Amino acid sequence: QVQLVESGGGSGQPGGSLRLSCVASGYLFSRYYHLGWFRQAPGKEREVVAAIDSDGITRYADSVKGRFTISRADAENTLYLQMNSLKPEDTAMYYCVADRRRMTRLQTLGETPDYWGQGTQVTVSS
Repeated sequence: QVQLVESGGGSGQPGGSLRLSCVASGYLFSRYYHLGWFRQAPGKEREVVAAIDSDGITRYADSVKGRFTISRADAENTLYLQMNSLKPEDTAMYYCVADRRRMTRLQTLGETPDYWGQGTQVTVSS
């Protein structure tokens, strides 16, 4: 069983930066699992923000491309989301996710990842 715990959420200013972390149980989980970040803002549907496959390929939502960077530290079983140039529209609950299936495959299947963290709140305001 994979367990995910997010941290690093909080308040940020427009144009500022935050870094989210997700610590997972297991040994070198990034070798076997495809990882990602979802978010959900009030009144909006849950959306995928960024994904990193087991082979290192990254993908981003158009709304965050060029501003956010997803990365992993395999030896520490940790996933990161570096958030730069923050906008008020980035305000949402952010969830760390993992699955043995690629995120693109899940999208094709119309399914959600098997493993989710509890979520961490990000609020961007002046």
